[in-house]
Order: sequence, then structure tokens, then C-alpha cells
Amino acid sequence: MAAHYDVLIVGGGIAGLSLAAALAGRCSVALVEAEQELAYHTSSRSARQLIPSYGPPVVQELTVRTLELIAAQDRDLPEPVLTPRSFMLIGSAADVAAEASGHMQSITVERALELCPALLPGTFAAAGLDTGSFGCNAPLLLEGHRKRALAAGADIITGARVHSAQRLGSGWQVGAGAEGFQTAVLVNAAGAWADELAVISGVEKLGLQPYRRTAAIAAVDHPLPAGTPMVAAADNSFYFRPDGQDVLISPSETVPSGPEDARPRPGDVERLVVKLNSITGLGITGIRRAWTGLRTEAADGVPVAGFDAEAAGFYWLAGQGGYGFQTSAAMAELAAEQILAGQQETGAAGSEGPESRTARALAATRWSIRR
Repeated sequence: MAAHYDVLIVGGGIAGLSLAAALAGRCSVALVEAEQELAYHTSSRSARQLIPSYGPPVVQELTVRTLELIAAQDRDLPEPVLTPRSFMLIGSAADVAAEASGHMQSITVERALELCPALLPGTFAAAGLDTGSFGCNAPLLLEGHRKRALAAGADIITGARVHSAQRLGSGWQVGAGAEGFQTAVLVNAAGAWADELAVISGVEKLGLQPYRRTAAIAAVDHPLPAGTPMVAAADNSFYFRPDGQDVLISPSETVPSGPEDARPRPGDVERLVVKLNSITGLGITGIRRAWTGLRTEAADGVPVAGFDAEAAGFYWLAGQGGYGFQTSAAMAELAAEQILAGQQETGAAGSEGPESRTARALAATRWSIRR
């Protein structure tokens, strides 16, 4: 016999877990995850940095709100999720100017070299600094969402890949693993598999595209001081930041992929090591481990949140691209209010609370799915 819930969330990454925590206790909620563990794919492969100056304006607004929400939670925790860590762009004057935003200030090359002594003089012409950026303890944030959701009565089922979903009366009937579910609202938080879930559900897909992004932990001869900013090339060719006595590095590639358990490709990390050893004094001596995640985006690069205009009760929470953690709390806040209100149009929010502020951030580009 199928279990009945007000909301069934498909996807146990940062998007799904954030929403489960936001909804639990306010309605009946279940979350199903295809893998045997939560946050197995992209959410466990994050750069762990929340950057208000990173991404298009709508993402920046969502990031500011997410930082507010996480900071409020941090006040009640023995160990904070957020730790101040600045973000620095380097490159040509044109590239830095093109990538900088209102959250970033221009700084001199000399100041950039002071902040990150590993950078070699003459390897870049301009720099920008975002001092409102934070390092994020991603495992702690994910576990906090899981605990809050369970404590408030949500059910979380892993190893339950959705194999069937159909509209039934005023709701949805879903098969996941060996379990059956009936729900009024089906939330698609399936990340790189979001379009696949739409097809299974008989819903027109949105054309969401996963992209590869590789990172690695590198051993170095000269570790970065703990207060060193995260440093990124303004032409999106690399970034690096301290990771204890090691350094986290990434070639920042954006290569189209199908939904998969992504793995590093031969040569990607090795070429980056050569590059970084030529422009820094890090002295990278080896790679301790490397991984690849998938950043899934809509064609316009805007996160997707809202009821599908052609499939009643089907809610999209996908397409966060590389901004999943830094938009997660704001997106969950908005999604929870829309779902609880049973709104079929995101522009119908009538309050002026924080969730409506987030709705306004999305309003300029997308009010509801397929409208």
C-alpha cells in the first residue's frame, strides 16, 4: 500500500535536504534519494565557498539571503557552518572588470600579492576582492538539514530511485525503489537527473544541461596561510584556496555531460598542476585525491524554482548550476512558501517577508515554469 504525504521530494542533495528541513513540521514530507547515501553526487563535491559576487545578479541576491539564513542558524550551533574567507579575482584588467560586481572592490596588484604571497609578480594585471565571502562547512550544513527534517517528522529514504510517477486524481502516485507513494506535490530536486525525472513523470523536460567541474586536493611545498583568500582566474581557467596544509585546486572546466557519476578525466588535473606551478610559488608536489561534480543549468543560467504550468502539483527545484550551496537556503525558503500556499504562479506571493524578496530576485527572469 502506498504511503501518503503532502509533499514528496526527489533528490537528497543540498536542494532537496534544504527544502525538507524548511517544510518538515508544517506538512507531511518524505524525501527519496536514488543513492544509498545522501548528497552523494554534486553536493558532496562542492568547493565549499559562498561568494556574494559570484554569478548573475539573481544568484547574488539569493546568495545574500542564504548567508543571512545560515548565519541565523549558526548562532545556535556549537560549531559554525560559515567561516569568513575572502574571494579574490585575478587576471587582465578587462577580464576582472567584466567579472567583478557590486559585492567586489578593485584592489591593486601589490595588495593582491600581500593577500596571497604564493602568486608570482607579473602573472596578472588586475585584481578584485570580495570580503563578504565565506567558507562553508558543507557536511555540517547538510547534516543540519537532515537532522532538522527528521526531528520535525520528515521521512528520508535512500536507495530509492524513482522508476514510475503519474498524475492520479488531485495528486501523484510515485514508485521509488521498493516503495510506493501518493503525494499532492511532487518536487523535482533531482539535480543532473531532473529532466530524466520529468520524462518518467510524463512532464515536458526543460532542457537542463549538466556540466563537468573537477577539483583536487594538492600537496604543496609551501602551504598557504589560513587567512589566504580563495583565488580565481577572471577568465575562469582555475581557482585555488587553502585546505589545511594542502591546497584545493580546480581547472574550472565547463564541459557538457550526461547525468552520471562523474569522474576526473586524464590530463585535466595534471595540466592544471603545470599551470599553477608556473604562476605561483605553491610548489605542488602531488595530488592526494581528485573528484568531478556536475553543475546543472537551464539555458538562461537562472535557477529553476516553481510549479510546472502544464503539470499540476509538479514543482521544479533544479538548475542551480555551480551555485547550489550559496542559493540553497533562499531557494528552499521560497519553495516552501509556494508549496504550502498551493500557488500555481510564483508571482502570487502577497507578503513582504524574506521569501517575497527572494521571489522578486527571480521575478526579472522567470515567474513560473514555461510561462
